[in-house]
Amino acid sequence: MINVTKTFLPPKEGYKKYIDQIWENKWLTNNGDLLIELAQRLKDHLGVNYIIPMTNGTLPIQIALNAFADQGEVITTPFSYVATTSSIVWEKCTPVFVDIHPEFLTIDETKIEEAITKNTTAILVTHVYGNPCDVETIEVIAKKHSLKVIYDAAHCFGVTYKGQSIFNYGDVSVCSFHATKLFHTGEGGALFCQNKEVFDEMYYRHNFGHDGPLKFHGIGINSKMSELQAAMGLSVLPYMGEIITDRKRVCDLYDSILDFSKLSKLKIRTHTQWNYCYYPIILDSEKTLLKVEKALNDNEIYPRRYFYPSLSSLSYVKNTTNLIVSDAIAPRVLCLPLYYGLEDNDVNKISDLINFNI
Repeated sequence: MINVTKTFLPPKEGYKKYIDQIWENKWLTNNGDLLIELAQRLKDHLGVNYIIPMTNGTLPIQIALNAFADQGEVITTPFSYVATTSSIVWEKCTPVFVDIHPEFLTIDETKIEEAITKNTTAILVTHVYGNPCDVETIEVIAKKHSLKVIYDAAHCFGVTYKGQSIFNYGDVSVCSFHATKLFHTGEGGALFCQNKEVFDEMYYRHNFGHDGPLKFHGIGINSKMSELQAAMGLSVLPYMGEIITDRKRVCDLYDSILDFSKLSKLKIRTHTQWNYCYYPIILDSEKTLLKVEKALNDNEIYPRRYFYPSLSSLSYVKNTTNLIVSDAIAPRVLCLPLYYGLEDNDVNKISDLINFNI
């Protein structure tokens, strides 16, 4: 069986070393030694200013929205994982969908400004498949209209744009450390920001609002990462160069075999050092996609329709009818198997089955 992804598991000996340290310290959570070490190593590895590791990748989005969006309208993308939209609704804000670029698949920055109203409080958009949004144009728009920018950068571990981490753009960026991601802590995530004031506010909010053991800065929630999660992260981090290099091998092989006269793929934005986190293909129709998916499934190969459906069709949001590109692309995108150790002959088999059925 070949699934769309496979979790990278570090050598047990390395992980056990950290587990032994946890047992020795008898400290499982609340900013333990391993969490402090992981945060510093991630800052050094990524070249970021401030980081708060958290227990998953959704809570930091909700925390940022709670701090910035003030239950207003939030400009967002219909082409993302459901957590992007559900977080907006969960925080009693209103998602306002803007269509996507047909090649980059990120929000179409030229259409953002026309969607802004007097009720708009924030922009929450996704770097799709690790492909950056037009961060410079979005920054100009946000400053002009005094809006906060939150990037759902769930797929972006290791991505750089113009030589610096993509996490260093926007007021807040959020990454997922879920087991299916490049870098993972089993479950987990992190919030990144650019200045001490925002960091302090986000830190209070992720720890019940505590300002010391007996004082409270304000409202908060519990999204702290545990020592057990940090141990996994510390065990995985040394292998990131090897992981990304091997995933590039797989992507390059797909590039060399697939028939791009009958399908298309993601266009990576200029000045981006990509991380090879997903391999999406865009078929000519949903009918073709279903045919290809069945052929692969019949051979015990399981790609994923990611992202589908377009988020504007969710039952708990107001349906938007002018999302021409997203509505056209979402039913035709298929993410192919991509993970560390996927063998060349399997990539060849997957590619041949696709070419034969398109």
